[in-house]
Amino acid sequence: MKTVDEEMRIITKGVNMLVNEEELRQKLIRSRQEGKGLVVKLGLDPSAPDIHLGHAVVLRKIRQMQDLGHTAVIVIGDFTGRIGDPSGKSKGRNALSKEQVEENARTYFEQIFRVLDKEKTVVRYNSEWLAGLNFEEILRLASVTTVARMLERDDFQNRYRSNVPIGLHEFFYPLMQAYDSVELKADIEMGGSDQTFNILMGRTLQKAMGMEPQIAMFMPLLEGLDGVEKMSKSLGNYIGVSEPANIIFKKVMEIPDSLIVRYFELATDEHPDTVEEIKKELETGKNPRDVKYRLASIITGLYSSDEETQQAMEYYDRAFSQKKIPDQIPELLIDPEKDRLSDIVPLLTEHGFAASNSEFKRVLKQGGVSINQEKAEDLDVVMVNGDVLKIGKKVFVRIVK
Repeated sequence: MKTVDEEMRIITKGVNMLVNEEELRQKLIRSRQEGKGLVVKLGLDPSAPDIHLGHAVVLRKIRQMQDLGHTAVIVIGDFTGRIGDPSGKSKGRNALSKEQVEENARTYFEQIFRVLDKEKTVVRYNSEWLAGLNFEEILRLASVTTVARMLERDDFQNRYRSNVPIGLHEFFYPLMQAYDSVELKADIEMGGSDQTFNILMGRTLQKAMGMEPQIAMFMPLLEGLDGVEKMSKSLGNYIGVSEPANIIFKKVMEIPDSLIVRYFELATDEHPDTVEEIKKELETGKNPRDVKYRLASIITGLYSSDEETQQAMEYYDRAFSQKKIPDQIPELLIDPEKDRLSDIVPLLTEHGFAASNSEFKRVLKQGGVSINQEKAEDLDVVMVNGDVLKIGKKVFVRIVK
């Protein structure tokens, strides 16, 4: 059994901000004395169900705590989703229908259990308790904070100064999220650094209701493949947890060398001692490509089977080290009647083989697209069944009709 100090090291690895460390230590000591794991809460926004490594930073940290004996409680914001969290936006989000929330939640579950231990995870919907509050209880909830405190939240403050309307109901979003913590008796609430206000509100409300406040734990936002912007599907700099193993592997190999240690800290479950060793290896001159290759195999293995990970490594070696066409290539099924390259480009974008239609055309114009190792000259070329399309230096896809 790990000591409290060792547990603290594992839990705080890569954490951006912790409120507060001594309270966490005392909770861990009491957890051992009572033989009962802590309740680790994570609220999921039901408006964007596609999970990439950036989203998985928080999930990986929760998995590490599950492995230490603690319980994850995932709160699907089906009630708060009907309001829409305006976090970081210049205007409020559109509310979601009950059907949209349920469909997005289903997609979430398929992905989050690629990371979390299903046996140590409890899933709750906050409509279970929020829908039943009467008006008196809501007024009592609202009395805990002030308008001035709400306007400390950056997006509210910016909208107020810019004369952008703020709906009164939007002030209730952080309060309702905080009430989730009261209902669940959360010991720790996890979130990204963009959720600071909401999570700290949970501490405020728990204190106001005579409870021991939760630990607020914030993970940093993970930079994407460009090494600059935070990972985002809309920017095309993401690594999806549901992508094929060979795609995950080759994308990890594309991250800048400067992010290797950060990805080890935030995107893997490697022990803090291992991360320190890797940092020293890089500082003393080890080839970053070799370290990144190890990183790619670890991350791919977290979301794929051993066999798929091995095939991804072999695929990468053959395609990018030996400059050959790999044996295992993802396939793209196309309509036999639409066989020109111009017809296929939208499908390539849709399935993640190209960042966008315009990006594909740019690579083609620069001579970076080939069919069966012959350079493609234009979009009028006809593709036949079995043709291997290579896009740039690292993307292969076999055409199937």
